[in-house]
Amino acid sequence: MCSNWFFSRALQQVFLAGLLLFTAGFGARAQAMNPSTTVLPTSVVTAQKQVHSLLMNSGAGDAPFIIVDASDQRLYLFERNQLKLNFPVSTSAVGVGSAEGSNRTPLGLHRIAEKFGDGEPIGMIFKARRPTGQLADIQTKPIKGDGDDVTTRIMWLQGLQPGINEGKGVDSHARYIYIHGTPEEGLIGRPESHGCIRMNNTQVIELFNQVPVGTLVDIVK
Repeated sequence: MCSNWFFSRALQQVFLAGLLLFTAGFGARAQAMNPSTTVLPTSVVTAQKQVHSLLMNSGAGDAPFIIVDASDQRLYLFERNQLKLNFPVSTSAVGVGSAEGSNRTPLGLHRIAEKFGDGEPIGMIFKARRPTGQLADIQTKPIKGDGDDVTTRIMWLQGLQPGINEGKGVDSHARYIYIHGTPEEGLIGRPESHGCIRMNNTQVIELFNQVPVGTLVDIVK
C-alpha cells in the first residue's frame, strides 16, 4: 500500500524542507518506553521503514511520525525511528476508504495540516474546530452516545497522495478527517468512528503536545 508515494522527488524535497522548519528543535519530549514490550504488526513495520526512508532521504530523519493501523486499531508514534508511544484508537465503523461521503477512514500518507484546542480542558466540545464552551459527558463504558462530538484536541489531516487521499472526490482535508478526542471512550479500540481517528481524551492531549504541524501520518491496514 505504501510502496508508491504518488508524489515526485521534487515535491518530496519541497514538502520536507517545510517539515524541517516545523520540527527544528524537537527534543525527546515523548516518554521513553521499552521497545521490547510492544510487538509491531507487519503492516506497521513496513510503513515505519518507508516513512523513515522518505524522511532520511530528505534530511529529516529525526522528525517524529505517526502510523495508524486500522487492522489493530492502534496509533504508533515514532521519533528518530524509535517507537515512543502507542495508543488504542477507533477508526471508521464502516471500514477504510477515501470516497467523499463514505464515512470511511482514508488509507495512505498524510500530514498534520493544522492543530486546534491547545490549552482547552479535557472534554471541551468543538464545532467547526471552535470550542463551544461546553464539556462532554465522557462515557468510559462501551456505550454509544447520541452524536459524534469532537472533543479536547484536533489534528486535521491533509492527504499527500493525489487520487488516493488528495484531490477531487477523495480529499482527506476536504472530508474533515481528524485525529481527535471523543466522549465515547468506552468504545476506543474498535471501529466506531464516522471516518476520523478517535482517541482517549487524555491520550490525545499527550499526542497533541508531542507532534508539530507537518508531522507525517501514514494510515495502513
